[in-house]
Amino acid sequence: MPEESPRRIVITGIGVVTPLGNDVNTFWGRLVAGECGIQTLTTIDTEGYKVHFGGEVADFDPESCIDPREVKRLDRFTQFAVHAANEAIQDAGIDFDQLDRSKCGVILGSGIGGLSEIETQIAKLLAKGPDRVSPFTVPKMMLNAAGGNISITYGLRGPNYAVATACASATNAMGDALRSVRLGETDLVITGGTEAAITRMGLAAFQNMKALSTRNDDPAAASRPFDADRDGFVLGEGAGLLVFEELEHAKARGARIYAEVCGYGTTSDAGHITAPDPEGNGAAAAMQAAIDDAGIGPESIDYINAHGTSTPLGDRAETTAIKRVFGDHAHKTRISSTKGALGHSLGASGGIEAVILSKTVHAGLIPPTINYDTPDSECDLQYTPNEAVRGEVNYGMSNSFGFGGHNACIVFARYKD
Repeated sequence: MPEESPRRIVITGIGVVTPLGNDVNTFWGRLVAGECGIQTLTTIDTEGYKVHFGGEVADFDPESCIDPREVKRLDRFTQFAVHAANEAIQDAGIDFDQLDRSKCGVILGSGIGGLSEIETQIAKLLAKGPDRVSPFTVPKMMLNAAGGNISITYGLRGPNYAVATACASATNAMGDALRSVRLGETDLVITGGTEAAITRMGLAAFQNMKALSTRNDDPAAASRPFDADRDGFVLGEGAGLLVFEELEHAKARGARIYAEVCGYGTTSDAGHITAPDPEGNGAAAAMQAAIDDAGIGPESIDYINAHGTSTPLGDRAETTAIKRVFGDHAHKTRISSTKGALGHSLGASGGIEAVILSKTVHAGLIPPTINYDTPDSECDLQYTPNEAVRGEVNYGMSNSFGFGGHNACIVFARYKD
């Protein structure tokens, strides 16, 4: 018998919650205009802190898509995910009553989960004793709460789990979603990532690691990926969710297609728990694996949405890894890090950046790396400084690298029937 053609996976819906807007149209418009969503924090009291700013989600109303009675039972990271899922499902034009819900799954990434709830309940425990700890604590704080609530809301009975690989979480989740649809386990998966770690504990922990920028006098200029004057990342938050769907399933619904998901790779540095491999070996291996999985060569990649966190070590290591994989083509490929505008949303970052990559491939518009003013001799590639650039992107890649040595890369292609 002839071999069956591999199942193709496409993106049919996208949704976001970000510091630049809580719907895709607003977010994308502000991002490509070069705006910055980083500002002095308003949701927590930063008195006594060394860092007073971040990529905070503003004007977020969870009751816009969640029953007010349910809102108080959901941690902020779950609220973000439910909101973004609602937008992605509407964008995809899905009517689950017309689909086999047992073939629809939810696979999400989050690095930390319900940190706000953990802090709140520990404070109650210490101040008032164990009887005052909320019975909703566990279902609010657990990492799988976001996916679980989405699955319950829409009655989805396919695979439903959480992936936690620090800042690679969302991209690893999307890789699992790609494989699930490819294998025929599912026809459709809601995937991506969510994070809400801008809390007093979260900010304190990252600042005391000396991982964060301390540019309190100019927050909008603090995240400056690949720039010679970068001094650390900016803590962000948000969610980016996508609908991954088998191509024929999508076509049967008459769905609009943003891009095709065609390659995924993941590796481990097996080195330091927080620092990247300075030679970028693990990152390079993940990029190469994603390219191989897509069945293309490095020269086919027109754009890379870099991990680019604005840390001295990380940006240098990623640049080295890109050169290792792409050779001479590294200097021809357009690259940008959108964390200059958003900060670093940890486990959600890969999901938000996958939404960006899907829009880039679909629209032929490459977003800028803002705050790129002073070139670094060790970071000498085309980082699309400060202004968006028009250009056809037939294949684009998104990189995500996390504490623990986790590396994950995904490749999208411009859809061709």
